[in-house]
Parts: sequence; structure tokens; C-alpha cells
Amino acid sequence: MDVKIEKLIYGGDGLAHHEGATVFVPFVLSGETVAVVPTETKKKFVRGRLESVLTPSPERIEADCPHFLICGGCHYQHISYAAQLGYKEQILRETLRRIGKIDWTGPIVVHASPPWGYRNRAQWRVRESGIDDAPQIGYFQASSTAIVPIETCPILSPRILATFHAIRELLSSGGLPPSLREVEAFADERDESVLLTLTYGKFPKTLSETQQLLREKIPALASVLFQDVQQNRMELKGPGSLNYSVGEFRYRVSHLSFFQVNRFLVGEMAQAVVEAAGTGELAVDIFAGVGLFSLPLSRKFRRVIAAESNPVAVRDFKDNAAAPENRATNKIEIRESDSVEFLSRARQKTDCVVLDPPRAGLGVEGTAALRKVGPATIVYVSCEPSTMARDLEILVAQGYAVSVVHLFDLFPQTFHIESMVKLVKR
Repeated sequence: MDVKIEKLIYGGDGLAHHEGATVFVPFVLSGETVAVVPTETKKKFVRGRLESVLTPSPERIEADCPHFLICGGCHYQHISYAAQLGYKEQILRETLRRIGKIDWTGPIVVHASPPWGYRNRAQWRVRESGIDDAPQIGYFQASSTAIVPIETCPILSPRILATFHAIRELLSSGGLPPSLREVEAFADERDESVLLTLTYGKFPKTLSETQQLLREKIPALASVLFQDVQQNRMELKGPGSLNYSVGEFRYRVSHLSFFQVNRFLVGEMAQAVVEAAGTGELAVDIFAGVGLFSLPLSRKFRRVIAAESNPVAVRDFKDNAAAPENRATNKIEIRESDSVEFLSRARQKTDCVVLDPPRAGLGVEGTAALRKVGPATIVYVSCEPSTMARDLEILVAQGYAVSVVHLFDLFPQTFHIESMVKLVKR
């Protein structure tokens, strides 16, 4: 079928209509006429594969990566970067209106990133390809668990990309066992040191030899964690963490802690969050991680109470709060707790709540708990605009008004949107 793309929607698809059915197709741009092969058809719904572009948009460009259209990691490499930012702003504004019933006509502050080489963290899947072939390493194909073996990935930082090439070479030469299932690499802000986490289907017998091989091939390796999730077995070779500086603050980040993946925008985002939070007596930071927002918040508020459920992140957070260079000792109370449960038990008057939930958002229980706390200001950071918009509708009904909206392009070349919304109590 030939269709004209009306707009891009969150998730990477373009939307069109054909004979009364809504058509979804990836790798297109608004205004283009394209030929589509249906891959899933229902009464009022068609999902299709792009066959050809009949009338291209002037914003269409050639992709830089040879794996684009096959690898499931990127969705927008066919779009100029300036246009990517424009589409994401439109999608965020429409999501707030359609799901959150918030007709935000004010500005959306867009924070652009260098479009390539930005990722400081990556995960690669490993699968055996055959009896005589070396294991394949790469990313999942879109909407599949099939591995796309890759040779390069231009969104990775130079250090992470060099680490990938070293792992790939070790797999092809037999230096790493075929029972390896997943590799995760994380680099510091200088792109100098690397943490590696290797997940196995079955632990190799020679971990020390594997560690030595890794250190020879990856001179920047600071620490490596071997784990077998099924057997609940782990073995650490090295200190288990690296230091990551953001502005004036130093953060310890361990193998199983969470940290933002864009090495260029993390400081800018932390600064915007803290500016939106304002000043006061008490700030509460939930889903606090290793304290990315809590440490700078401690400069603006007399006290900060933070909640985080990941015990590894909590351990890092306590180290970060106690570090002399961060000057946060005795100003931050850290609770190892589910963030929603923590909110539901909170009784103290709070000036501001900062939250950065996972993709599921807060939900009904979380927004109800937030209402009981009743902060004057809420700063909501989100990696999933649809669940954020759902939560914002509830918070607006509870008496809050949206005052500031930011979009941080932490994930260029993909459909993902990181946003921040400030709400003030009416």
C-alpha cells in the first residue's frame, strides 16, 4: 500500500491512514509518501514494513551506521539531527496533551547533545552461532531476540567502542568462553576507565586467566565482575567501582548501580533539576540512585532525605555523601527503601520532591503518596513521556500546575525522550 505519513509518534513509527485503518511504519518522516508492506493486519490497524520512499522529505539523510534498519538500537539515523530534536519536542508536547490532558503552550527548553559518541554505557548480547563459528556479539534486532552481529556502533564513546572491539576479538579468537551471554561496559566522564560486567550461562573454570586476557586487551579496564544469574554466583576482580565527576561533585559508581548514559548532558541535566527545585529547608529525592541530584540539592536545602531501593546504589550513595570533596556529610539522610513506600510513610513537611522513576512511572499509589507529602514544588524527571503524562494528569487534579518543561536529548538517533517537568502547588 502507498500511504502519506501524517506525523511521527513516540516509539519510532510514523502514522498514516489507509482505507479506514491506522497504519504504523518505522524509518519514515512526516509528509513522506511511502510504499508499505503490511506485516500485521487487524480491522482498524496495520503495522507495516517500509518498502520504499516514493516522495522523500528534505530532512531525510543517509545513515552513518552500516547496521541501521537491521539493528534495533537506533530509529532516527535517517533524520537530520536538528529535525530529530524538532520531532521529539512535538511528540513530548502532544503526549502531554493527549495522555495528560495538559495543553502546554509554553516553551519546551531543549538540551541538545553531540549526536554521536555520547554513550558511556552499553550492553551487548552474545550467542553461539554454530558448531564451528565464533560466538556472535551485538544488539537485538528490532522486536526480536535475534542477535544482530555488529562491527561498529557510532553512538558509543571512543573508549566503549574500543572495549567492544576488544571483546569481539577475544570471542573470535576463543579467548572468551562460548558460555558468555552478555557484556556490559561503563566508562567514566573522561572516557579513560572502564567497568566490565560479564554474564555467563555457565561460569568458566579459569576466571583469573580470563581477567588477565581482558586486562591485556583493554588497558583502561578498572574492574571486572563475573556473574552467573541462574546460579546466583558472582566474582569480582578489581575495586568494583570507578569515580565519575559531574561538575564539582565526585560520584562512586559500582558495577550494578544506575547512572545516566549520556556523558555530555548529565551535568547539564543535574544543574537544571537543582535550579527547578529552588531552595528551602527540606528536599526529598526519591529513586535517588547514587545521589546524582541529592548532592547538589544539599547546597540549596538545609536537609535532603533520599530514598533508593537498589542496595548497591545505596552503598555508593553513602560513600558519595561522605566524601570530603562533596561536603554533604550530615546534610543528607539516605534511606534504603522502595521510593513509593517511603513516600507513603513520610510525615515531614517538604519544600520540594525530586523524582526520577523507572519507565513505569509513579502510578496511582505513588501519586497518592506524593499528595500526602504535599510539597510546594515537584520536579519530575522521566525517561518515558507517556507514563509521566499519566502521572501529571493526576497531580494537576490534586492542585499542581506545570510551570517549566525541559527536554534532554540523552539518546540521539533513537526515539527515546528524557524530560523534566516542574510543578508548583496552586
